[in-house]
Amino acid sequence: MNIRLILYFILFTILILSCSKDNNENSIIDNSSTPNILLVIADDMGKDATSGFSEGSIKPNTPNLNNLKDTGLTFSNLWVNPTCSPTRASLLTGSYGYHTGVRWAGDELPASENIIHNYISKETNNAYGTAIVGKWHLSGNNPNINPESFGMDYFAGIAAGKVSDYYNWKLSEDGYSSTQTEYVTEHLTDLAIDWIGNQEKPWFLWLAYNAPHTPFHIPPSNMHAQGILPAYSTGMDAKPYYMAAVEAMDFQLGRLIDAIPASELENTVIIFLGDNGTPNQVAQYPYSNQTVKGTLYQGGINTPMFISGNGVTRTGIDDNLICGTDLFTTIANIAGIEVEEINDSKSFFPLLTSSGTIRDFQYSEMDDKTNDMWTIRNNTFKLLVNANGNKSMYDLSVDKYEENDLLLGTLSSLQQIAKAELENELIEIRQ
Repeated sequence: MNIRLILYFILFTILILSCSKDNNENSIIDNSSTPNILLVIADDMGKDATSGFSEGSIKPNTPNLNNLKDTGLTFSNLWVNPTCSPTRASLLTGSYGYHTGVRWAGDELPASENIIHNYISKETNNAYGTAIVGKWHLSGNNPNINPESFGMDYFAGIAAGKVSDYYNWKLSEDGYSSTQTEYVTEHLTDLAIDWIGNQEKPWFLWLAYNAPHTPFHIPPSNMHAQGILPAYSTGMDAKPYYMAAVEAMDFQLGRLIDAIPASELENTVIIFLGDNGTPNQVAQYPYSNQTVKGTLYQGGINTPMFISGNGVTRTGIDDNLICGTDLFTTIANIAGIEVEEINDSKSFFPLLTSSGTIRDFQYSEMDDKTNDMWTIRNNTFKLLVNANGNKSMYDLSVDKYEENDLLLGTLSSLQQIAKAELENELIEIRQ
């Protein structure tokens, strides 16, 4: 009888302790349900080069991306930054470049920043294995920065912003650099497959392809459908080479997905996005070479995003205003961490299962040392502001590609109110 009482007392104590765990906003939702997370970032891939969007008339052959689109949710109003480093920093930290100092390609991410990999590890009691494979480009000119020091378990990839040759490039891994001659998109996929295969617990893999970033080149013929291409030289039409690089990336993404065991794949969420718009050499109508990568126009910052897999029950197109920063809290939610906002990140996790509204305003920025600019929009109007005092404003409901600057004419009372609201929101953001 005494033994039975003692056992009841022990069981009661365990139940009380488990129920009294910290229940703050960052508590773990359910440690028994931990889906794998695969975040795939394409380098310089805009909507005009992506199937499923009306922009652009020439589209690559991408059956694997099409499958993600068809089985999951397409976000039509994602805003990132006009170049790669600030987009990556905002995804990693949940903070705008105004707060991290990363506002253009090549800027250095401060060592004090808490990246999503480290955040997930701490908040889930190391339930996840975490890694970045592929492009980093957040060390500035500092060769001593090791991405792993930010808190991820593993890094292997490209420290710089680009490779000079897709068949002859530098791989950074375990603090060392080596020359690789295998096609870079394929080798990065090999690294991803190997890392996933070695995981004994749920995993979060950030896979950052450098494709289809320049240099324009000819991928292996079995990976693309652009036919026999001559060696590229300046002045040639770059689109077939660019599309071939996109198709080769899609081919390798399919190989990665096929390498994940079926039971494991069923428990995986896949997120795909472009880090900024297409390069000006391959811009397609309705964009121009003045409104794509490197600019705050829609062609530079409004990029594709597909989310598919475990727990994603909605399909079709979602028009919510989403910022790149919002992936921080959303990925945290997928990992089982209950947090709605952190830094400049608002979770859109609820949209994966039901419709709703996440943001009233959307923000992006740039500072290329010549133009220090920022932009904000609501559901209708978009305002661009230059630090030199110049402004422009567009009604995106009727002028999707920013051809009619409202500030060149007389604003209606509704437009004046909207302009004031956007300017006030900018003050809140940039403080």
